[in-house]
Amino acid sequence: MILSFHPCYVGDENRLCAGRDPDDQDRARMRAARAVILPQGCRRTLFDAAAANCARVFPDYHARFAWPEKTGQIRLFRNCGLPHPHTAVFDALAQYRRCHSAGRLPAGFAPPFVFKYNGAGEGDNVWRVEDLQQLEHLLSMSENRESTGQYGFLIQEYIDTGGCCLRVAVIGDTLISYWRIQQTPENFRAAAALGAEIDHCAFPALQAAGKQLVRHLCAQTGINLAGVDLIFSETDPARGPLLLEINYFFGRRGLGGSERFYELLCREIDRWITKTG
Repeated sequence: MILSFHPCYVGDENRLCAGRDPDDQDRARMRAARAVILPQGCRRTLFDAAAANCARVFPDYHARFAWPEKTGQIRLFRNCGLPHPHTAVFDALAQYRRCHSAGRLPAGFAPPFVFKYNGAGEGDNVWRVEDLQQLEHLLSMSENRESTGQYGFLIQEYIDTGGCCLRVAVIGDTLISYWRIQQTPENFRAAAALGAEIDHCAFPALQAAGKQLVRHLCAQTGINLAGVDLIFSETDPARGPLLLEINYFFGRRGLGGSERFYELLCREIDRWITKTG
């Protein structure tokens, strides 16, 4: 029996768990199932229940919940030994203040660099920092965020990418890559929501290298549904692709829209069910 909690995938039995935690009946049906299909936006309680009660669960969100948010993803890249920009990770402002007095940066950093808060996506909560005054302003904002329960930020080296960011969409065993190219020079964030254009054809060799790195990431983590962002340095091409972040919720414009995405997703779920027996 295939048990589906995904509203767009029809299993032998379909249940919905939107807006609530799984109950005893949900767990009982999970134990009776040969495979459980979860929605892309499932909360941790649903994934944990499925993983504890059924041997086969799609998507595999172990990495998503073990290494959460932008700060957790950098730690995941480090743990896997995979290339990414030089980054300093802080779980709270107090941690930063203990290590770095005002006017002093983490080792290896100098303006310009990138500052990112945990949370949000599509280029939100990301700044190119030009001086220490701007950094202090962002740190003050972090104090305000923490008062509402929003913790964590990182400082990352700025890499000149020529306005290009490679997205590799992982859907089951299928990897689809495309560039997001920012045409506005003053905006370094190459997100489609911020005006970046989609290009599936440019720099095919770089796309192949990026997809190969994402395959290594997936092999080590089990990730099988995510949009992985990578960048390449224009000034130092020998560095190759660098992992930037993992988006477990990702835009579908580069995939041909939502209808095409769900076609791909259902096909890959069927393939995964067959492959896992």
